Order: sequence, then C-alpha cells, then structure tokens
Amino acid sequence: MTELAATAELAGLAGLHGPELLKRYNRSLMGVFGTPQRVLVRGQGCLVWDADGKEYLDLLGGIAVNALGHAHPLLTSVVSSQLATLGHVSNFFTSPTQIALAEKLLALSGAPEGSRVFFANSGAEANEAAFKLARRNAGTAAKPRTRIIALENSFHGRTMGALALTWKAAYREPFEPLPGGVEWVPAGDADALRAAVDDTVAAVFIEPIQGEAGVRGYPEGYLETARQLTREHGALLVFDEVQTGVGRTGKWFASEGVLPDAMTLAKGLGGGLPIGALITFGEAASTLLAAGQHGTTFGGNPVATAAALATLHAIESQDLLRHVTETGEAVRAALAAVGVITEVRGQGLLVGFDLDADIAPAFVQRALEAGFIVNAPGPRTVRLAPPLIVTAEQLMRFVDAVPAIHAAAKETP
Repeated sequence: MTELAATAELAGLAGLHGPELLKRYNRSLMGVFGTPQRVLVRGQGCLVWDADGKEYLDLLGGIAVNALGHAHPLLTSVVSSQLATLGHVSNFFTSPTQIALAEKLLALSGAPEGSRVFFANSGAEANEAAFKLARRNAGTAAKPRTRIIALENSFHGRTMGALALTWKAAYREPFEPLPGGVEWVPAGDADALRAAVDDTVAAVFIEPIQGEAGVRGYPEGYLETARQLTREHGALLVFDEVQTGVGRTGKWFASEGVLPDAMTLAKGLGGGLPIGALITFGEAASTLLAAGQHGTTFGGNPVATAAALATLHAIESQDLLRHVTETGEAVRAALAAVGVITEVRGQGLLVGFDLDADIAPAFVQRALEAGFIVNAPGPRTVRLAPPLIVTAEQLMRFVDAVPAIHAAAKETP
C-alpha cells in the first residue's frame, strides 16, 4: 500500500471523489473559508492533484508557504527523521534544532549582539508577540506611549491583537472591541507618517510589501524614513515579513538594508510546516518581554524547527535567491506585455497584476479549470506566490494562458 493510500485508508476516505468529500467537508467543518475549491490529495514539486486525478500548476504555494514546493526530498527526509527521533518537548525544554534555527535567523538578518528570537506557530502568532512587545514599550508615567501606528490596507493576521493592526473594517468590526490604541496612516505617505509619529507612539508596524493589498510597495526611501522617525521618538519599528521573508522577493528579507527593532516571519519559513518567529534586534527590544510574559506550547518544536533549517539550507544550497530574482523579473516582464493586464507589481516571486476589468475572482476560477492555482486579493488583482523552485517554463505556460483565461472570465455570468 502506498503512503497516499495508507493515509486515505486511515482517514476512512479511500475511493471517494471530490463532490462526495466536499459534502462531508460542509457537514463537519466550520464555514469560515466557504466551500473549498478542490480537494487536493497529492503534490510533487510545483504540481498538485485533486481527488479526481486532475493536475494543477501551483502558482500560489499555499499563499507563499511552500517555498520548496511539494514533497521536497530534503524536507521530507529531515522531518521524518526528526519526528522519528524527537517530536515535541514543550517550552520547559529546548532542542538542538530550536537553538540552531534561532542562530541561523540571527545570522541571516545581520542581527547585532543581544538580539533574540521567539518561535510561534504562525504569522498571526508572531504578530501577537510583536503587539505585546509594543505594549511593553510603554514609556513612563510622566510620558506614556499609548499609540501604535499601522498602515492603511495592512494585513497582519486574524487573532485579536493582529486583527487590531489590520486595516480592513470587514475583518475587524465583527469582533470589536479589539485591543486599542491602533491608528492607521496612508501607506507610503512619508509626510503622513512624519505627522503621526511622536513621543506618544510605542511602535510602527509595516509590511515591506503589502501582499494582501495586492502586492504593493512604497516609494523609495519610505522604510528608511520610518526607521529615522521611530529612532528619533523612541518608538519600535516592526517589519512584518510573514509573506515577504525567507527568499520570497529574491532576498532573505524584503526590508534588507533597513534594520528594524523587531521582525516577524512565518509562511515560507517552515516550507509547509507551521512555524512563526519574532526576531528582536539589540538589547533594548530583546529585554522588553521578560520571563513569563509570553509563551507557547507548540512554538519552536523540534519538527517545525528542523523543517525550517532544511528549508533555509535548500534555499542556500540550490542558489534559489538568484533563481527567484531571475524568474521573477522574467515573469513580470512577460505579464506586462499581455494586453489585458494594465499593471504588474512585485519583487522576486511575489507578483501582483491588475486586469482591465473587475473580473479577478472569475479569472481565478477559470484559471483553476485550466489547471492553474492563483488567487485574487482584489476585484481586478491577481496574485502569484509560487514555490521558489518554479521554473521559467512553468511560469510562461501560465502567461501564455492568460488571454484565454481572461476571455473565459469575462463571459462568466
């Protein structure tokens, strides 16, 4: 019996097809995601297959998560070996993989002496830890710091603290009151940021590229301005690199060249296994959260940290940063030449492009029917975040299909 067949047998779902499985999904799982588009059962490299045997080119990578694609031999070997050795130890203990991963992240980020890492299970959890870090930068009784600045169109997660930082009202309002003190300024507007940041600000949160807003960056020098302002006023600068970090933009971190006080990571870090991280830079930020002021049961467990080490090693040993830069430039140039596309944005293999009409959701559906997995963060915006190992040929296959997919989307009722 193959591993896939054994898994299906264990789940009691052997032999069932997509429609049957989706009916069972709707009867047993909460509807917060709606009905899934497909039931996926297997992956290899940048390809996945559904329960009915249809093949898809995965150009979304689990939303920038599957950095090495599916079933990468190094990742599967390391995870299997670690799980067979030591799977979980709780936060009363540590493991060699946890220590090694923390040291690796500090080295890759150019962290100064005194910097430290906290491991969580997701990007939202990493941002929760950063939110608590910001609250600890409270100033004094005479000069309290009570304000936290985030950017319009930002997305930092859906847990309560992370949600409080997230711009979209439809996400926040059903759960208010949320943790207070958060204010938003227009993204990329240096003058607005300059007017907002003063000695009452505890922290400024910025995604180096706003992924959920449609892969949107900022004018040149904006991150440097944020660094200067926060340093002048004693506020923490927090970069949310959950989507942009770990090679996604052709660099280890999209904010490279500007050192914040804290940085959050997740998504691609584990290559598909759940892990998040908060890196604090320098003694001041690292000592804000004292013993007992934050914690996690599963964060930094041996299996997840081993997976992250394997992912980082593969990116380095396969020279994937160069590959991401080159293939990203090629696909953006090719997309820009497609007549139905009005704008192309992004860095590396985080790409957003705008269509000439508000048909992005229909485009995504038609693309799926044509064998491509992409997504729509906006009414006319399509996002690509494929595995970092995707080939130029695979990307161009999608580009060549865009006009036909677009035409089919325009005909969708």
